[in-house]
Amino acid sequence: MGLTSGKCIASTRLDNKTVIITGCTSGIGKVTARELYKLGARVVMACRDVNKAEEALEDIKTVVQAEQPPPKVGEMVVQKLDLASLASVRECAKKILDTEKHIEILINNAGVMMCPYTLTEDGFEMQLGTNHLGHFLFTCLLLPRIVSSAPARIVTVSSVAHARGKIDFEDLNWKTRSYSALRAYQQSKLANVLFSKELARRLKDKNVTTYSLHPGVIRTELGRHMDTVYFRGARNLAATLGYFFYKTVDQGAQTTLHCALDETAGSQTGLYYSDCAVKEPCELAKDEELAKRLWEESAKLTGVDWDPFTVQDSNK
Repeated sequence: MGLTSGKCIASTRLDNKTVIITGCTSGIGKVTARELYKLGARVVMACRDVNKAEEALEDIKTVVQAEQPPPKVGEMVVQKLDLASLASVRECAKKILDTEKHIEILINNAGVMMCPYTLTEDGFEMQLGTNHLGHFLFTCLLLPRIVSSAPARIVTVSSVAHARGKIDFEDLNWKTRSYSALRAYQQSKLANVLFSKELARRLKDKNVTTYSLHPGVIRTELGRHMDTVYFRGARNLAATLGYFFYKTVDQGAQTTLHCALDETAGSQTGLYYSDCAVKEPCELAKDEELAKRLWEESAKLTGVDWDPFTVQDSNK
C-alpha cells in the first residue's frame, strides 16, 4: 500500500452524463468505472476483451449494490475497442457516435507497458500504437460529439516515466534502432502528455478541458511483461522492494477521478497531475513545437486528414 497518496474529494453527481473509459476490465480503469457509475454516470466501457468487460461490469454492479445504503447509480454498457487496430478504433467510435447523443467525459486509460517488441495491426510499435496513436484517433473521432456536449473533459493516463522519454521522429516505430521496451514505454508516455497539451491548445474557447496524469506506481497486470523484458522474477522483486510505495488500485484511480470531477480542475486545462494535484512535467513535455509536430505526425499515421475541431457534429 502506498504510504502517501492523493485522494479525490469531489463527489460531483454525473446523472444524465456520459463517460467513455478505455481499458477498464481491471486495475484503475475498473475502479474509475465503478466510482463514476456510483455517481450516476452512463459509463461506456470500451475494452479489447468484451467477455472480460462484461464480467467486470457485473462485478461492479454486485459490489456497488452491496454497499449500505446502495448509492443511486447510473448505467454501464460495453463496446469493443482494440487500440492496436485502427479499424477497431474507427468501428468503436462509430458505434459510440450512433448510440451516445452526448459525451461529457472521455478517459483514455488503457495501455500496455514494457512489452517485447511487437507491432500493431497497422505496423506501429505496440506501445506507441496502443498508448498514444490508438487514443489519438479515438479522441479525434469523438471530438465533434465531445465539443457539442461542452462543458466536457478529456483525461489521458500517462506516467512519471514520461520524464525520461524522447520522441524520435526518425524512428518512431523502432525499425532501425535496437529495441528497448523501457525507452519505448517512456516515449509513448511522453506522447500522452504532449497530446493532452496540444489538445488543450486546439480546444481553446471550446469549453473542453484536458488533463494528463501519473496515477502512481501500482501493482497491476500492466507490469506483466517485466519478467520477459528483464529476467524471471523481476516483477516479484520489484513488488517486494517497492512494497511500501506501491499504491492499491483504489489509490491509483484517485487522480483520474480528480481530473474528471474536481471543480477547480474543471477551470484548468492542458496540465499534468499527480496525487490529485498539478505537477510540473519534464521540459520536453512543455515544448509547444514538439507537441505540434507530434500531432501532425500522429494525424498522418492514423489517417486523420480532416480537422476534428471544425467538423460539425452530426447529432446537432
